[in-house]
Parts: sequence; C-alpha cells; structure tokens
Amino acid sequence: MSQAKTLNEQEIKQVLDYVSTKKYAKRDRALILTSHLSGMRVGEIASLTVGHVLDQNGNIKNEIRLTAEQTKGKHPRTVFVSSKLKEELANYIQLIRTDDKERSLFPTQKNPRMGFTANTLTQHYLSLYKAAGVDGASSHSGRRTYATSIASQGVGLRVLMRLMGHRNVSTTAVYIDANDNMLRNAVELV
Repeated sequence: MSQAKTLNEQEIKQVLDYVSTKKYAKRDRALILTSHLSGMRVGEIASLTVGHVLDQNGNIKNEIRLTAEQTKGKHPRTVFVSSKLKEELANYIQLIRTDDKERSLFPTQKNPRMGFTANTLTQHYLSLYKAAGVDGASSHSGRRTYATSIASQGVGLRVLMRLMGHRNVSTTAVYIDANDNMLRNAVELV
C-alpha cells in the first residue's frame, strides 16, 4: 500500500479554497487544519469532544489530552496545540454548541452530538481532497504533512516521534517526505 500524499502549501490552499464554497465550510476547514496542524490520526480527530479543546473559561486549551482509548497504540498522549491551530479552533468553536462538554467537536448533520466515526471521517477527507483536485491525498495526508513540515524545520527525530505519539523512531521516519525545499536547504549546509 502506498503512502498518503504529503501536501505542499499550494495544495493545502487549494483544498481550503474548495472547502470555503461548501455548506459546512467552517467545520471542514477546521477538520482539514486540525489534521495538518496537529498531526492527529483520523480516529483521534473523530473522537474529539468540546471538552477536549475548551477549558472551563471557554478558551482553547494549549494541550489536548488523548486517552488510551482514543489512540491507535492504546497509550495516552498529549497533543500540543500551536497558535495557528488555536486561532482556527477559536474561529470554528463559535459556530457550535459548547454547553455540553461531551458533545462532538465535529458534529455531523446525521449525528450532531456524536459526530463522525473514524470511518466516516476517513471517507469525508477522501471526498474533500478528491473534489478539490488533490490526487493521492487521504485522511493520513495531514499527519504526513505535519511530520514533514516539522522535520523540514530541523526539529530532531526524537522530538517529532513524541509529537506523533510513536514509540519507535523508525515508525516516525516513515512519515517524513524529503521534498525539494528540504533537499535544497540540505545542500546549502555544505
């Protein structure tokens, strides 16, 4: 099975431009950017509730604490929320009900309280990428793009491993795509 496509900035913009024309534009923008700016797996994103992202004062938290049940490896982990993601979530959260902290962060029309399942969210990402004209992208593209972006900034593999929630560096290494900019920057180090 081939790796999910790593998106460049232009492709992310292309998807966001497409999403902006759709009925659930703000939700779908938040979904795309949560994936690309947090590196969370699709199942982790599907499991998020309002209480995972809002503190008791209604502010976006600096960290999202995932339980073992929410993660693939069945190990709890902390997802650090960047200032960019905080801003996106703050814009989005204004549109949904926040009185029930157990309510899904990303509600669906069919099931607003529970929201997407991992499977339905996987299909949703696929349909958004395909409709936006980004071939080869999948629900895992945000995670790969996140890892590649961080690695291209010179962040060490062990730090990236922890951010990704991996237990082995070799697992993390598979996520990093060596793009042309990384190669150009590398040869300039000589």
